[in-house]
Amino acid sequence: MGGHLQVPLHLLCGQNEEQQAEGHLECLEAQLDAFLGKNKVMMVAFGRSPSDEYKDNLHQVNKKLRGEVGLLFTNRRKELNEWFTKYTEMDFARAENKATLTVSLDPGPLRQFPHFMEPQLRQLGLPIALKKGVVTLLSDYEVCKEGNMLTPEQARILKLFGYEMAEFKVIIRYVRC
Repeated sequence: MGGHLQVPLHLLCGQNEEQQAEGHLECLEAQLDAFLGKNKVMMVAFGRSPSDEYKDNLHQVNKKLRGEVGLLFTNRRKELNEWFTKYTEMDFARAENKATLTVSLDPGPLRQFPHFMEPQLRQLGLPIALKKGVVTLLSDYEVCKEGNMLTPEQARILKLFGYEMAEFKVIIRYVRC
């Protein structure tokens, strides 16, 4: 083992734990030669105890494998830090995220929605009706105000209308050399 090249291990995770990291980390996996897998499988690979680990103290990494994480092996730490500082992706906000802007809907036809979605939209609290088979918003409707926490219904409406208010960033949670 003494003659092997040592490459630092970086444990990656989403900055905002409430956001779904899996899809974003999969995108990074392709761009950075990162590894994603089930945490329990990775724990076996690192060794569960000193007796079955590949390298001294590698089983200690298992304590850090919580939630949706990815592993990246690289010795280009400075470039990695710069890349992750700049990397962000917008995503749909979830309930209890803060609204980043005020969203109001104007009355009129909502042609992007098929007629069979009318009950679902009504259940979310939108003042709508079917007019000649077209889902129509009957009056002005304020979905959310900037700075307020989103309810599950507001988050769903924002997603249906295509408003992305959550920013996904990756942080390096742990480095082992």
